[in-house]
Amino acid sequence: MSKKWVENQAPLWIERGIVTREQANQILDLYEDKKHAVGLLPILGSILLGLGILSFIAANWQDIPQLVRLCLVMAAMAGFYVAGEIMVRRGSDKLGIALVALGVITFGGGIILIGQMFHLIAYHAGTFILWSAAGALAAFLYRSRYLYLLSLLLVNIAQWYSVNEFDTFSYTAFGLLVLALGTYVWKRRSHLLIWLFSFSVTLHLLMWTTSGQIPFLWMFIPAMSLYVLGDWLEERRGGYALQSAPLTAAYIFGVYMVLFPGEWKDGMMEQLRPEPLFYIGALVLLFAVSLAGKMKNGKAQSAFEWVLLVPFIYMPSGIELLYLLSLFFFSLYVLWCGYAQEWRFKINFGTLLFICSTLVAYGKLTWDFMDKSLFFIIGGMILLGLGWFLNRRKKQVLDDTKEGIRHE
Repeated sequence: MSKKWVENQAPLWIERGIVTREQANQILDLYEDKKHAVGLLPILGSILLGLGILSFIAANWQDIPQLVRLCLVMAAMAGFYVAGEIMVRRGSDKLGIALVALGVITFGGGIILIGQMFHLIAYHAGTFILWSAAGALAAFLYRSRYLYLLSLLLVNIAQWYSVNEFDTFSYTAFGLLVLALGTYVWKRRSHLLIWLFSFSVTLHLLMWTTSGQIPFLWMFIPAMSLYVLGDWLEERRGGYALQSAPLTAAYIFGVYMVLFPGEWKDGMMEQLRPEPLFYIGALVLLFAVSLAGKMKNGKAQSAFEWVLLVPFIYMPSGIELLYLLSLFFFSLYVLWCGYAQEWRFKINFGTLLFICSTLVAYGKLTWDFMDKSLFFIIGGMILLGLGWFLNRRKKQVLDDTKEGIRHE
């Protein structure tokens, strides 16, 4: 909620007798004018300046004596950290955090450049993990969202580098993500940071299953542990932010199972399916804990979201159809919840999911035998029709809700 929105709504509140003019002014005084665009300038400037310094040093690195190189890296890093601390203490938080971020960037860039200087060969992603740890420490010290996002990006790069260059999943990087950055998110309870943390954990789990000999479905056990944790959070939006990434991964997996049966039928089934006793047992245990949390917070009906996690892949036949039905049931459930709760975001999201599920079904049923021009024409007409109908229904529901509020 912004001060601009309160200023626009305050006259209506006064007219209806909800608040007096004095009370409206007191509410407005609680909000400070935030110049977001101006506040972003130091951060954007720090990014550009950091990239410029790194590129300049890298371009002229060979012409600089080794001792001077070491002194230059250490002096630049220490200078940025000290200058940032001074600016923060003087009240220039944005500029101070930008300078500290430059110190973090210089720290990592210095490690890479020194490694090149002494021809050091790495057999793991330790450089990026150490760089990520420095960013996480800075985020904790300065309680900065920007530094947290920087460290989150670095730890994701560290894991990607480890998997792609060394075919090894880095449990150190994953531990840093879950323990350090997860603790930060837990303390701050920012919805955006929670969502980004959940997305990063899910991404790491995806790389975990694709980097070794672990069956793919195992990723959903720790991923759905995040979902279960969201069920036990009393704050609704924080729980949704934590649960969105695991559910998205399950939905995408369902789409894959429907659209690409040729790949998983041709020898890939064993790479997807874990031992059923252990996997299904762990899944049932998570579902039980999830259901207990939902009932505690009065959200028992949302247990239907687990339809995406039903392991149809163990069925002897009809796997594609069952996954397709689960996609439809889930999208219809989200749409129904949006209308029942009169929540515009959930209505829009449910509409998008339903259209995607319809498109998946249409592509599955008609792609192989229908003329491609006719395929796109009919598909476009179906999507336009569905979009018109669902948007019309959403408008009617929201308009009726507003009228009900007015009559009250």
